[in-house]
Amino acid sequence: MPARTGKQFLQGLKDSRELWVGSDKVGSIADHPALSGAAHALAEVFDLQHQAADVCLMPDPETGEKINVSHMIPRSREDLLRRHRGLERVAEYSVGLMGRTPDYMNVTYAGFAGRCDEWAVNGNDEGAENLVRYQKKLAREDISLTHTIVHSTVDMAKGKYPVGFDPVQLHKVEDTEHGIIVRGSRVLATLAPFADELAVYPGAPMPDADPAHALSFCIRMDTPGLKFICRDSVAVNTNLFEHPLSSRFDEQDAFVIFDNVEVPRERLFVDANLAVYNLVMKSSWWPNIMQQTMIRAQTKLEFAWGLATRMAEAINLKQPQTVQMLGEIAMFAEFARAAVFAAEQGAHEYGNGLWCCDVRPLVALRAALPGWFPRVNDIIRQIGSHNLLTTPSRAALADRDLRPLIDKYLVGVGVDAEHRARLFRLAWDFAGTALASRNEQYERFYLGSIGRNLTAAQTMTERTRADRLVDRFLLEPLEATHAPEPVARRQAEPAVGS
Repeated sequence: MPARTGKQFLQGLKDSRELWVGSDKVGSIADHPALSGAAHALAEVFDLQHQAADVCLMPDPETGEKINVSHMIPRSREDLLRRHRGLERVAEYSVGLMGRTPDYMNVTYAGFAGRCDEWAVNGNDEGAENLVRYQKKLAREDISLTHTIVHSTVDMAKGKYPVGFDPVQLHKVEDTEHGIIVRGSRVLATLAPFADELAVYPGAPMPDADPAHALSFCIRMDTPGLKFICRDSVAVNTNLFEHPLSSRFDEQDAFVIFDNVEVPRERLFVDANLAVYNLVMKSSWWPNIMQQTMIRAQTKLEFAWGLATRMAEAINLKQPQTVQMLGEIAMFAEFARAAVFAAEQGAHEYGNGLWCCDVRPLVALRAALPGWFPRVNDIIRQIGSHNLLTTPSRAALADRDLRPLIDKYLVGVGVDAEHRARLFRLAWDFAGTALASRNEQYERFYLGSIGRNLTAAQTMTERTRADRLVDRFLLEPLEATHAPEPVARRQAEPAVGS
């Protein structure tokens, strides 16, 4: 099957998965009030790849069928630039608000398959072969894939990762005739209601864990024993005028329980092999996946800047502090664009023929974003002030008695009352609603906290040149080698007129 359409995507969601939203055990995902908006938005993403086929699709290297460009295993800088155009088009659809559109996992597994040699260490040849085979399936069937890679939080005093054996955490129970049985829990399956399959792979090394926790596999969402408990929905199932963003871009997040789930052997990539588990994320994962994540972040920042600028113009807000705040968002957006550009220009091979971005500018950007996005929301709310709360509804605008008064008293500068209401509703949905709060939380932690990111920036940055600049002064002789000649003392000249 080549790249799917939106209709085919929605049809694929009709399965028997066990997924809960509040007190509802969801039957039809595409029709559930909390999920239908995002389901149809993602269907539009699948349609988009056909509408923008020139940038979003490419021929499968083996079959010639059209697949999404995010499945490409990059072999050159030109490949990365080609992938950039497709990733950017998808990010623009949700203006960066959906962080887990299917291209995220497509890029992830293309990178894994590109470095399948790392997955084959320590006797894991079969697992590596399974992974390569699955990546081709992912591309050719255009599967919507989500993941769950974070260990459940129970007692942070014990650390983020299992030490020894922990029955709460996902673990292997036993072998079966057709695969293995797993049990335990994981978080955070973003996109769970809208995925066809679920991926488990390492989030980070866990050197002190029992090998039973060292697992990687992909299974269908309706696999028996698999249960998804979603957070409260922040979607508002209403017209696009009232809630232009939250009505369609709540990608959801879920807690995952594996209640004696059987994983087929051909879907198993790491089977209680701690050495492989602790290796495969160390070299190419970050420089590969961060191309997608940072293109999305740049897109979101550019949207925020444009939105804030339009707000200020609509009420003729020109004070220096306002212009400075707008410039602050513009600065964030430009630094993001420059970091992605530098990363792509500095791309190189990371082994086995796989090309990835230069990780250095992306590590720096990754450390900045958890602080930038909350600041952007704060700026939008400051510029909007009370205007964010004076936005008449669609019904009020349609009322024949109210509309003339609204047109008179809620008009903007160069915009009528309806346009002004749409603008400030858009801003509130971006920075002030429940969706905005969820997205701010997501931006703070989805690639690690500020502290973890700054630590990574310090430990991952190449320091050769910095050391050389410092050593020039620390290693030079303390006595000057070319001391200046002493200046001869002049004899006092006679005073004028003496």
